Amino acid sequence: MKVVVFGAGALGVYFGGRWLQAGHQVSFLVREKRKKEIEEHGLYIHSVQGDYRLNEPDLILRPEEVESCDLVLLSVKGYHLEEALPILKQLVEKGARILPLLNGIEHIYKLQDELGEEAVIGGLAFIIATLDEKGHVVHTSVQHDIVFGPLAASQQKMCDSLSRMMDASNMNALLSSDMLKSLWQKYMFITAFSGVTTAANLPIGKIREQGETIKLFRAVLTEMKNLANAFHVRLEEQDIEETMAKMEGLAYESTSSMHQDRRKGLRLEVDHLQGGALRLAAQCKLKLPYIETLHALIKPFEEGAVSVGAKL
Repeated sequence: MKVVVFGAGALGVYFGGRWLQAGHQVSFLVREKRKKEIEEHGLYIHSVQGDYRLNEPDLILRPEEVESCDLVLLSVKGYHLEEALPILKQLVEKGARILPLLNGIEHIYKLQDELGEEAVIGGLAFIIATLDEKGHVVHTSVQHDIVFGPLAASQQKMCDSLSRMMDASNMNALLSSDMLKSLWQKYMFITAFSGVTTAANLPIGKIREQGETIKLFRAVLTEMKNLANAFHVRLEEQDIEETMAKMEGLAYESTSSMHQDRRKGLRLEVDHLQGGALRLAAQCKLKLPYIETLHALIKPFEEGAVSVGAKL
């Protein structure tokens, strides 16, 4: 299977690197700045699941460099999706299916509208990883999970092939029988996890010590369950309890990628995640007061570094 990883951040390099490690053919579609960084410092995965060096990775700058492609692992940030669409269309014309690992749910509908439902496979990831100052992946959690599955019955054969590919690689892979529900379960989790850690500017361990903040976390999960139900996806109280248990099981210093980006002074996905939930809620006239508050608190940091000071 010929794979193009679109987005050589921590997530894309990690999973693309694990496929390379297993002997699959993987290229990385990158920007010029990232290409120069990789050529200067190399590409490494530092992981609790085993380190790996990507020797002379195939780096490409334009889709025209791709002769044929079976799969595109889409791991860009939500705010880069619009500019990625013309490139994705070219790769789909070369035979590719798209496996997006973005957080949220709006992007699925957008990709299906632009590329056709047949071209878009459902996917999500559970991993805590970031890039260090040299652009190397630092993976600190035992989780390195991909959940994927068909969004149309005709995609089952492709997903079966993907399952065999992932089973032979150093990652945990689950072929979901109800991918739409899996996507909403992840969206419920990440909306609370990213929202609370980023707004509080704290890791999950510190947040767990405060009963009031845990109540906020649960309240956000409840709002997301109600939103999923409004879109005819059956999330229940049991899903909330399982998500709370997942949160309790995270290491003390664990935090969301959006909170990591806030710490680094980078652009945030608040419009894609919390903002996306609010837009979907507006479509069905549903109120999400807790998510709306988190959105408002994070919004000032959306464009990156904020200098805070006072003159007396």
